[in-house]
Amino acid sequence: RWVAHAALSLAPLVLCAGSQTAFAQAGASCVPGGTPEQTGACAVQKFQEADTQLNIYYGDVMRILSAHERPSLRQDQNAWNRTRRDYCNRQTRADEGKPNWTQLYNECMVRVIQARRNALSQWMHTGEAPPPEASLPK
Repeated sequence: RWVAHAALSLAPLVLCAGSQTAFAQAGASCVPGGTPEQTGACAVQKFQEADTQLNIYYGDVMRILSAHERPSLRQDQNAWNRTRRDYCNRQTRADEGKPNWTQLYNECMVRVIQARRNALSQWMHTGEAPPPEASLPK
């Protein structure tokens, strides 16, 4: 597992080269420090990039786990996918309707993705599912 982890830790470096694809998906209107729409577009791009990287990492972890461990991870990942939207909706509910809501929601999604990546790393190292709260920001 150590060798696999070392290979996976290099994945973000490799993915940086392909990040232009994620940026193009959100549109060209990202302007850091610009209007709420422009900064919202930047947040969408960061979310898309983080989500793409996590999906690749998840696939790598699935390949590393033994056949009997995979169904549990697959079920947990599906549950997490539903939970993350609900979590960020609750976290940003007070800001709905505000011009910067898109930015706040997508920044929340990036934090949730980062927490999930940490949980997947824990799963890979221990072979056991982390508690559900490990896949959400603290």
